[in-house]
Amino acid sequence: MTAAKPGQANTTRNRTRGSARRRKPADPAKAWARRLARYRPGLVEDTLAAMRQMYGVPVWRRVHDPTSELILTILSQNSADINAERAFDALRSRWPSARLRAAGQDETRVNRPGWGGKGIGEDAPPDWAAVAHASLDELIEVIRPGGLAPQKAPTILAALTRIAEERGDYSLEFLGKLPPLDALAWLMTIPGIGRKTASVVLLFSFGMPLMPVDRHVERVSKRIGLIPPKATALQAHDHYLALLDPERAHEAHVNLITHGRLTCHALRPACGRCAIAVRCRYFDRKAP
Repeated sequence: MTAAKPGQANTTRNRTRGSARRRKPADPAKAWARRLARYRPGLVEDTLAAMRQMYGVPVWRRVHDPTSELILTILSQNSADINAERAFDALRSRWPSARLRAAGQDETRVNRPGWGGKGIGEDAPPDWAAVAHASLDELIEVIRPGGLAPQKAPTILAALTRIAEERGDYSLEFLGKLPPLDALAWLMTIPGIGRKTASVVLLFSFGMPLMPVDRHVERVSKRIGLIPPKATALQAHDHYLALLDPERAHEAHVNLITHGRLTCHALRPACGRCAIAVRCRYFDRKAP
């Protein structure tokens, strides 16, 4: 065996270390953002401007307290928003809190931007303690109008139990004092609460710069080419954190979800009236 020349071993080790450093994988979301900026410059800005032209600039305001937002979002999973509203109203009817409106009083239904239903009443939320102590079978029956009740009821009970164990009550207002990613991580410790649901709660309850990616946002984004065609919905959340200025998260989410509902349908999208069609890879595979 030939002995290494003086300094040769150190040189080899240094080259190995250098190669390891060069092979260190880049952040996929940041790498994609750089790629878009290089090969499709201005795509994010053009998309937001086109959505603004079509739907205006949505104004953020809190509509629901964060616990109500969480439960309503759970109820809306894989269900129409209007059905989630029916289930939420059923919760309030079965377990009313002390502050519910007097019988016969007119009810104003409120809606937040990006929501697809008619809105829920301005009454106080259900008595969450009573909901948390209900039997699983009873809760399933109460929320059955919302769809998928056997799957959603255990998630609701787990969420309320986790909040009470951690906080001693059923309020999630404390999340507003945490950094967004810390608040996101806390919500995702609840069984059944994923990235989208947690992001919805934090964006709409506190205005945190998080971008929920639902089926509409994912479809529109992939058609335009804002996110990679094979990216999962979970990965898309990270891509948007790298792509968007924080103050644009609310606008981007609301207008993209609105675009998916009103124009960029899953079947037969209305490309003829789409303001971003000239830059959309679904409309034109060679779009710039």
